[in-house]
Amino acid sequence: MKKVLCNCRLKIPLRIRLLRCYIWPILLYGCEAWTIKEVRSSLIVQASNRIEAFEMWTFRRMLATSWTLKVSNEDVLRRVNQRRELLHTMKIRKVAYLGHVLRHERYELLQLIMMGKVAGRRGVGHRKKSWLRNIREWTGIASAAGLFRLAKDRQKFTKLTANLR
Repeated sequence: MKKVLCNCRLKIPLRIRLLRCYIWPILLYGCEAWTIKEVRSSLIVQASNRIEAFEMWTFRRMLATSWTLKVSNEDVLRRVNQRRELLHTMKIRKVAYLGHVLRHERYELLQLIMMGKVAGRRGVGHRKKSWLRNIREWTGIASAAGLFRLAKDRQKFTKLTANLR
């Protein structure tokens, strides 16, 4: 897609639509199952930073902006008249998938696994980030039980999903 996305004869809005239509679905395939881990070390780049970096990289490629020109991300976003939205889209899809799973009967086993606790002791080291903990942090709901209750009401859960940031 490089020839199409970097083609100067095509206007920027059309190239962005092509990017959203052909590139982002490939990137976001299966993102509902991802766990965005919290990394304490400055040496390891967080997955959320990588997603945003990819988004900025594609915009820079469209504008044919070299990294040696030291153009800030804000300038690039201003030139393409966009905001960062790839990570936000991923969050919305993940929270919407949780609501979908909790509302349908055919996912009873998955619901049981999500609501269950694992017996035994936790291993040594800092606490691992879980899939459900990601969603609880993004929605601001502290308990998993409260999140599960809210997911049963489709209208309230849709409002919650729309107000993510």
